Amino acid sequence: MILTPGAATLTQLEAVWRGRAAVLDPAAYPAIKAAHARVMQAAAGDEPVYGINTGFGKLASMKIAEEDTADLQRNLVRSHACGVGKPLEVDTTRLMMALKLLSLGRGASGVAQETVRLIEAMLARGVTPVIPDQGSVGASGDLAPLAHMALAMMGEGEAACEGAVLPAGTALARAGLSPVTFGPKEGLALINGTQFSTACALVGLFAAWANLRAAITVSSLSTDAIMGSTAPLLAEIHALRGQPGQIEVAAAMRAAKATARAMPACRTPIASAASRRSRARRSTCCGWRRARCASRPTRSPTTRLCCLARGASCRAGISMPNLWRLPPI
Repeated sequence: MILTPGAATLTQLEAVWRGRAAVLDPAAYPAIKAAHARVMQAAAGDEPVYGINTGFGKLASMKIAEEDTADLQRNLVRSHACGVGKPLEVDTTRLMMALKLLSLGRGASGVAQETVRLIEAMLARGVTPVIPDQGSVGASGDLAPLAHMALAMMGEGEAACEGAVLPAGTALARAGLSPVTFGPKEGLALINGTQFSTACALVGLFAAWANLRAAITVSSLSTDAIMGSTAPLLAEIHALRGQPGQIEVAAAMRAAKATARAMPACRTPIASAASRRSRARRSTCCGWRRARCASRPTRSPTTRLCCLARGASCRAGISMPNLWRLPPI
């Protein structure tokens, strides 16, 4: 799957979270290359440029010799890889890496193309850095979590590969990959950002979507089971309220019930028994009830429940990202 900076969708990011590999849009590489060339030019110059050939924090005014810039970036990553807590879930870490790809792909970080390619290859070959889940400083940056990601790219720290947690260098070698040596500014570019926090927030959003899908399906099941009226789902009613989420949920429930009616009846002993009970109830109902039952399909409530649960929620076009039209990432 191709991720385009500034145009990646929540659906694409959810696919990465669920295990799909992703690569950066090739159109992003010219900007990455140009930014990296500018960084290398600054690193070779005599003027101090923060993060490229200077120290950090109180040492920002101290110029670093060109031959020491690689050590500067390596030590920056090592010093910030100090997170604690249990390891972040593998799928959430993969999402964090994809978000970092999108950030680097904007062409303003100055990293080398090889660094970006390594993240892509790690996603494709299932090498996932072990990231402690505590250590972020929020809006000031996910410095510690992202440093653990960068540390694994250097072949240090730990990474998960083929279901086992290994030394990162071993995991990379097992996947046919080589560690990267960070050049000027690369370590700084990798540990700056909020991709860890964003990934965790998105996982919460994806779980909320799953809950909403389940709620819509259960509501449709319940309405069908009690032979409830679908009049409250009429589009005109919800259009008057003007709430987009309400309108789309009502539409999803209408589609779910319509899909269930269109599905062939299940042939199970339980369904047959339920059908007999349903026919007995229909034979004793009053006139209006009889007319209402006659307008329904001949399948029993139990049979219809089975059909609805089997596929209505996925066939009804219930697409949770449509409920909240967020800008692309």
